[in-house]
Amino acid sequence: MSEVLRIGNRTITADELIPLLASYQMLPQLRRELIIDEAIASIDCTPEEVAHARQQFFAERQLASEADVKAWMEYLGLSVNQLEALTVRKLKVEKFKQVTWGKKLESYFFQSKAKLDKVIYSLLRTQDIGIAQELYFRIQAKEQSFAEVAREYSKGPEAQTGGLVGPIELSQLHPAMAQLLTNTQPGQVLPPTRIAEWFVIVQLEKFIPAQLDEPMKVRLLNELFESWIQEQQRQMMTPQLV
Repeated sequence: MSEVLRIGNRTITADELIPLLASYQMLPQLRRELIIDEAIASIDCTPEEVAHARQQFFAERQLASEADVKAWMEYLGLSVNQLEALTVRKLKVEKFKQVTWGKKLESYFFQSKAKLDKVIYSLLRTQDIGIAQELYFRIQAKEQSFAEVAREYSKGPEAQTGGLVGPIELSQLHPAMAQLLTNTQPGQVLPPTRIAEWFVIVQLEKFIPAQLDEPMKVRLLNELFESWIQEQQRQMMTPQLV
């Protein structure tokens, strides 16, 4: 058995390495990084891109001098070649995302838009249907404002904000709540509706359509990338028929 690593007084052999990675739950991360390395192997970068990536890499880690870089390399056990690969890895990953999914972003956005749209709404909840109906009639008759009633009677944390919730993406809401808000108009107060253990009164304040701006593009690229990695990992774990 050959020695692979020495830490303190302990020598790690090749036969011990995989079981150790498994016991510390590090194998999934190793698989992930190997999948990424294989994917970006053919991605090319210009000298200007490499120089900028290297500068950004050192700045993010506050490595201001050659001595800082050398000490950091020694701490991590990195060779010069490994450092060079590491400084451009993030750049290559981003270029891989663009090459693979950049032209598909618009269609993916429209497929996902219903869950990306945001709402601001007012909410009042109680577990007593009689109270819920009474409060609904008060709001409808303008005897009290929604905010006043929510502060006094709502049983959730929204009572602290006068019932106001959001902005929040529809995908983060209970499906029944998302359905209610999708099918109503701003300013409309909906009568008491049962959702889980609550009777809720809801008023849509504002509907905020999702936009395919730069932050959204980054988010969707990351979603597609992560979904792809998960699928690659599943395939690696699936037994192959011979």
